[in-house]
Amino acid sequence: MTRLRVGLIGAGGISRVHADAWRALGAEGYVTSVQGAEEIAEEFGFQAVDDVDALLGLVDVVDIVTPSSTHADLALRAIAAGRHVICEKPLASTSTDAARVVRAAEEAGVRLFPAHVVRYFGEYLRIKQAIDSGRLGDIAVQRFSRAGSAPQTPWFFRESTGGGLIRDLMIHDIDQAIWFAGPVASVYAVQNPPTVDDVVPAPVTSHVVLTHANGVISHLHASWVASGMPFRTSVEVSGASGRMRHDSADDRVSRTDTATVAAATDYLPPMSPQESPYYAEIADFVAALGTGADVRITPAEGVEAVAVAEAAYASIAAGTPIALDTLELVR
Repeated sequence: MTRLRVGLIGAGGISRVHADAWRALGAEGYVTSVQGAEEIAEEFGFQAVDDVDALLGLVDVVDIVTPSSTHADLALRAIAAGRHVICEKPLASTSTDAARVVRAAEEAGVRLFPAHVVRYFGEYLRIKQAIDSGRLGDIAVQRFSRAGSAPQTPWFFRESTGGGLIRDLMIHDIDQAIWFAGPVASVYAVQNPPTVDDVVPAPVTSHVVLTHANGVISHLHASWVASGMPFRTSVEVSGASGRMRHDSADDRVSRTDTATVAAATDYLPPMSPQESPYYAEIADFVAALGTGADVRITPAEGVEAVAVAEAAYASIAAGTPIALDTLELVR
């Protein structure tokens, strides 16, 4: 079997977990970045190259781990060169650009994988499996929370260039809400303190309410908090027959309460395996390249997550809910 050649564009914090996964998969790695490429190359056994054009001439797959505002343009360049693409979330800064990337990949006959890693966390996967099996009954309400220290790089705080709390951090749970409950019909969002002159303050908190097409209500909270605060996530899904929740502060254990006979005890699923979810998502993509199979997230779902984030910002600006026709946005 020919060794897969992968090109990493970007050398920021997230690049290391991607590079580590590619190394574990035995890929031949190349990396280019405005800064930091040599360090990544030395640490993970990659070869540093001068620029994107040089990298595109050497690889089969391009892995984009750059600031959000650059995702669409880099993906389009890679697709035009006939390369498969894995792109960190969000797929683009706007749903229009994200849809353009998806269409380009379809027309070029290459694979496009939006890297929404939370789908590969065991706790969230078990909730999805419980929903799909009917174990929780008809879902009524979902609650998601995600909070951690504010990032240090300035681009995160510019909404107009792809940054912002919702687009960067909450988009993980936007994707989970859609994965669990299906398409979103309307979005209502608030943020405190507000963004002023395109600069997001920190600390900052946002709350978003999604009304799904099937009537499910999702409550999403995200915060960038003070430096040094531990990162924490939680999720709870309630249905007609039971409730399932996970809180990262509870020793990474998922707890499920379901309707049972009187003598039964609460169900406690096993803890997640130690395998990195970043490894799991990239391994899923590599396997799909070999077999032609689907992966856990589709390009259209990557567009939909961007569209919902975009609608949340529109809701904050208007002070009202925003109706969302996601089917139109992903065509």
